[in-house]
Amino acid sequence: MTLRWLVAAAHLLALGIGLGAVWGRSRALRGPVLDNAAIRRALAADAWWGVAALLWLGTGVWRAFGGLEKGTSYYLANTAFHAKMGLFLLVLVLEIRPMLTLMRWRRALSRGTRLDTEGARTISRLSAVQALLIVGIVLAATAMARGLGLRG
Repeated sequence: MTLRWLVAAAHLLALGIGLGAVWGRSRALRGPVLDNAAIRRALAADAWWGVAALLWLGTGVWRAFGGLEKGTSYYLANTAFHAKMGLFLLVLVLEIRPMLTLMRWRRALSRGTRLDTEGARTISRLSAVQALLIVGIVLAATAMARGLGLRG
């Protein structure tokens, strides 16, 4: 019982951390001038986004397929779960460009070379979309937790 509660709490905390981080990344890269402070804020938010994603994915897989919660058959028979996973996959697909770009920025900063920040506004927009998708994931998760979406 305590393990189920702690894993569920970690899963929910990851959602909050992730939503704040991806929104913070969007805000940091949105400004008209992308100075060093904005880049540092974006990279810090991105690091928290990565931590949240790992925690979110790890606890989610454990809860759905590790025998902690309702059981795999419950989740696989639930259309709200399928919607949640579809939204999550869309978040992951949208993350490819920001992840690759920010990895290049980190490498350039460590080498002391100039950053090519041309894609910053695109990353900001993608991050804002991801934040909205996370809200959709929360809606699907709460529907699922209340038994909505069960087939049959």
